[in-house]
Amino acid sequence: MELILWRHADAEPGEPDLHRKLTAKGEKQARRVAEWLHKRLPQTAKIYVSPARRAQQTAQALAEISPHKLRTLDDLGPGATAAEVIAAADWPRSKAAIVIVGHQPTLGLVASELLSGQALDWSLKKGGLWWLSRSDLNGDGDTVLRAVINPDLV
Repeated sequence: MELILWRHADAEPGEPDLHRKLTAKGEKQARRVAEWLHKRLPQTAKIYVSPARRAQQTAQALAEISPHKLRTLDDLGPGATAAEVIAAADWPRSKAAIVIVGHQPTLGLVASELLSGQALDWSLKKGGLWWLSRSDLNGDGDTVLRAVINPDLV
């Protein structure tokens, strides 16, 4: 299974939290990472997105250049638990690659849990992604970190 954890790009401060939109910098970050991801993402991949506006805008950068359709999942919103994200991704059973566009600290907790077996405060940079892979479907294999992408370096 392939699981891509993509943190929303840089967003404006403000309230209500779900309505915060990307900054101009965030829009550039989202486009850069979307272009990198588009070249590597299998056509069968599924893209699951938080309902927060900033996550929707981040994912939209990929949808504009890719045939992939976005699916909004309330379970991926701000404050989601690592367990909710892992369940939404159907880890490690999904046969399709799954892209989760979400938030900190949740995505860092998901990455730490899947890579180290512990819930640790790992941080994904705004607009960045971590690509995890697992070759078995029954949970006995190792999770491998395939890529870490920083939007400022692509």
